[in-house]
Amino acid sequence: MVNAIGHKRIYAAALSTETNTFSPIPTGLDDYEVIRPVDREHVSDDIVFDLWQQKAQERGDTFLFGLGAYAQPAGLTTRAVYESLRDELLDGLIKQGDVDVILLYLHGAMAAEGYEDCEGDLLFRVRQIVGPNTIIAAELDLHCHLTPAMVENANLLVAFKEYPHIDVLARADEVFDLALAASCEQANPVMAVFDCRMMGMYPTHTPEMRAVIDRMNALEQQDNVLSVSFVHGFPFGDVPDAGGKVLVITDNNLQLAEQLSEDLGREIFQHRHEITFKSLSLENALSTALEKIPQRDDPTKPVLVADQSDNAGGGAPGDSTFALRWLLDHQVDKAACAILYDPQVVKLAIAAGIGSQLLVRLGGKLCVASGDPLDIDVTVTAIEPNYVHLFPQESGDTTWFALGDTVALHCQGIDIVVSSLRCQCYSASVFADLGIPIAERQLIVVKSTQHFYADFAPRCSEVIYMAGPGAVSPNVQLINYHNVPKNSKFPWVDDPFSNQDRLSHKAI
Repeated sequence: MVNAIGHKRIYAAALSTETNTFSPIPTGLDDYEVIRPVDREHVSDDIVFDLWQQKAQERGDTFLFGLGAYAQPAGLTTRAVYESLRDELLDGLIKQGDVDVILLYLHGAMAAEGYEDCEGDLLFRVRQIVGPNTIIAAELDLHCHLTPAMVENANLLVAFKEYPHIDVLARADEVFDLALAASCEQANPVMAVFDCRMMGMYPTHTPEMRAVIDRMNALEQQDNVLSVSFVHGFPFGDVPDAGGKVLVITDNNLQLAEQLSEDLGREIFQHRHEITFKSLSLENALSTALEKIPQRDDPTKPVLVADQSDNAGGGAPGDSTFALRWLLDHQVDKAACAILYDPQVVKLAIAAGIGSQLLVRLGGKLCVASGDPLDIDVTVTAIEPNYVHLFPQESGDTTWFALGDTVALHCQGIDIVVSSLRCQCYSASVFADLGIPIAERQLIVVKSTQHFYADFAPRCSEVIYMAGPGAVSPNVQLINYHNVPKNSKFPWVDDPFSNQDRLSHKAI
């Protein structure tokens, strides 16, 4: 813990979204939830800023909240919206006068029209305002692009370690303590980055990735090592700096940071074939799920299929119908699906009311990757206005995501959760809150790549990952990149290090 050496003025802000550069869905102002200083007293679940404010108050520091702006993953943020939100955040900083520490909650994979590296642009402008002596620290999603501009303009960058991201608060705590230690001259952070030359997605519940996290935690116990992050990268951002990297922060020991980042990066690379998702095609995944149902030891634990390719959390539309059509065609009973995005159907269901029967044209509306809409007869079984979907954290806290008005529909033995706002499925609360007891279901299909895992895995007999048709396939070799250097990355090249003794670092 940082001791109270001098009271500090701390400015905190957020500008966060994850940009799928292939997505046809633009991100505009209405897609952002914007929290300003006057709004904070009405926000009941702003866990990162609540933690930072509490820690600042315990030290006797002055906590200055600037702006919080968040949007669900989708396509490029429009230029005018990005520049407007960025400039509002910067103007708030300027109005506060001198500050000692800046704490930013960013994603790290945000792009806008004319800006392929929004975080790098923002950090550069923040540095230009405050000069070299103010500590700038940022918490990042591990699915970020770690760019030179980000590293050059921040003192500290710390990424989540867990996927699903259940350690948001743990990393926020770390960012605060490291930033205050640096401001109090108890530490002099230096950063080194090693490019693992990998592109993929790496769930952290596997034995191989648990070993990586254990290794990072062990390294952080060494003398002079302040923080270790494995940045997975965001495969759906077609930018030159995309891909896996290791970031090590040491206390004034650049050589140690460089050595440890390369050592860990090469260790991770050695497991490149084992740590990625083993996703099945739609036909194989759903057929396998049906075969597993009678083999369950506990009939109260359904088989779960993760529809990874229609994950709104990666920028997909969230309204694809491929999996649901398969279930209907195969007359699957005692099944449930969540979360399908279709605001028009939600509006119709609310107008009709609970218990009503409707013929609806469901899903398949936003793009080719959505598939064709389903014309089906449904019964409205539940309505939740302005519904909030919970995402439990390892700390015991929960963060939340708005689904807007949300309904449950029943069709031919299948319960379908439909929302008016795009969102992936994070937890079983979405079924329970709409009166769908998953312990009485045999098969669950969730539109999510991995964030569902922490809450659902203990409730299910088996988890099957599905790479069906959709906008965010977990198979990166199917993605049509133009800017990612595929000729120097796995999986396009099995060993891009084979002709090099060592790979150069980007170190600050």
